[in-house]
Amino acid sequence: MVRVPLTGSERERGQYLGEVLRRARGERSITDVAAAASISPETLRKIERGRIPTPAFFTVAAVADVLGMSLDDVLSHVIDQVADTHDSAVAGVATLSG
Repeated sequence: MVRVPLTGSERERGQYLGEVLRRARGERSITDVAAAASISPETLRKIERGRIPTPAFFTVAAVADVLGMSLDDVLSHVIDQVADTHDSAVAGVATLSG
């Protein structure tokens, strides 16, 4: 089975997801959070760094639960980051063209 390459926006969303989870983890160790979510620390590290841009749903759900976040919270934060980035890009283009 051939895997279709991810689009740029899919990779970008994966990076935002990782950033959201990393911020929510705060000072907790990656090892403690990963163990509580029943995943390897390396998997969590890759998600946080955007190297796994489309992690399994149940993996995200488990990590979010350990971090005290609902999936709605996670999604909301990712959407906010995408919108902020888009708004900044639009403002930059407007400045260049103005």
